[in-house]
Amino acid sequence: MSTKYEMCVHLMDIGLCCSLAIRWVSNVAALFVAAWLLSGIGYGDQWWTLLIAAAVFTLVNAWVKPILTILSIPFIVLTLGRFYLGLNVLMLYITDWIVGPFEIDTFWSGLLGAIIVSVVNGLLSLVLPDPNER
Repeated sequence: MSTKYEMCVHLMDIGLCCSLAIRWVSNVAALFVAAWLLSGIGYGDQWWTLLIAAAVFTLVNAWVKPILTILSIPFIVLTLGRFYLGLNVLMLYITDWIVGPFEIDTFWSGLLGAIIVSVVNGLLSLVLPDPNER
């Protein structure tokens, strides 16, 4: 027989998995749109590259970005939030570094790609379910 604590932890694990899965789906669409609109971002001819890049991007945004955001608070405040956009570009470049066939050609492609990914994810968050809401 499991305790209430164990059941609560199990439900939190399910919520985390659902949240990551929904973010992954959203990131697949967002990275596809960015690659479609910009010639400087590409994933080659293989769809699996896009799926893997979205998975890596999701994990990087879930674990690396919060740490860098906390460390960057002074810069974010001094630049009135513009440095946060730079963190989004960095997350794309980390994904580019980890997933070989996923390519970002120039900084400007990365910057525009980060803006496009943010806008697409923002729009998709309006229609995709949020597992944290009850």
